[in-house]
Amino acid sequence: MRATLVDKKRTEPALTPRQRILKTFQGHAVDRPPIWLMRQAGRCLPEYRTLRKKHSFRDLILSPELAAEVTLQPVNRFGFDAAILFGDVLVVPEALGQGFCFRETGGVEMSHTIRNESDILHLNDHGVAGRLQYVAEAIKLIKADLGHQTALLGFAGSPWTLANFMLEGGSSEKHTVALDLFQTEWMSFSLLIRKLTVAVIDFLNLQIDAGVDAVQIFDSLGGLLPEEDFETASGQWISAIIRGLNKRVPVIVYSKGTRNWDALGRLGAQVIGIDQDIDLALAASHLPENIGIQGNFDPELLSNATSGAVVAEANRLLEIMRGRAGYIFNLGHGVPPDARLDNLEALVATVQNFK
Repeated sequence: MRATLVDKKRTEPALTPRQRILKTFQGHAVDRPPIWLMRQAGRCLPEYRTLRKKHSFRDLILSPELAAEVTLQPVNRFGFDAAILFGDVLVVPEALGQGFCFRETGGVEMSHTIRNESDILHLNDHGVAGRLQYVAEAIKLIKADLGHQTALLGFAGSPWTLANFMLEGGSSEKHTVALDLFQTEWMSFSLLIRKLTVAVIDFLNLQIDAGVDAVQIFDSLGGLLPEEDFETASGQWISAIIRGLNKRVPVIVYSKGTRNWDALGRLGAQVIGIDQDIDLALAASHLPENIGIQGNFDPELLSNATSGAVVAEANRLLEIMRGRAGYIFNLGHGVPPDARLDNLEALVATVQNFK
């Protein structure tokens, strides 16, 4: 009888990468944790840099064909379980009427700065999906290439994170304006954040309609909020977005630096992304078993460590999460532009060979 069971197990078909991550979203045990990396597309890849010699970053975002090509590059090179759509969170403010560009010195500059309630009222949150059709076209091209083999993730920025860029006028060393508005002018703050919430719901539903298998909400500036303010300023709006997706696909929420575990657990997300500045075991202990966990390999190791150190740290995290269903291997933040390809290869191979 025992031999029969073993033989039956051996004849079970191997999971495709897409099946692996979809089962993980559902909380099922799988053969190994799935792996994808934030900012896996672009920057450190030579094939991406070749494209950038011919095209601007905005060209890559706005062209469905180029966005599809960049999205597929890391999957073709490393065999990740999921691709993530190549784009930028700031396409939502742009669709509302506040464009953006990239400074020669680095960072983002918005076309104008939102300064008062009148500026907020002028933001057009009607017809956002129609102005972002190029994203849907890119998704359709990517899906045609990936088929049912590899999952495709869509994404959007959280209302709180987007509001920071819009109110600062772009990238800033210290994001303070949004917090000040939240604390002193609630009516104006809530007017802006509500418009952004509607726009993000429309944008993510557009991506779901086009064929993504799951979405991630990037609350990259969530950690700027005092713990007691997270739910009011950010969390409740993320929850509203998740409800607005009507459980059509799984949702990952990555709120960098946020440590309000109760609020994170109530968001309604299937998976919570964890940054590298907290011990993964501690983070896991704070979240219910029915919520998946994603993260939190330190991305700096990809640039500054040996391949041996990368393998050791990856194995450490994998052992911490051994036996916990719903774990997705990822970084604590995005792939650095100077990440070494040999380190990326070692990281992926370690996860893919984990038993």
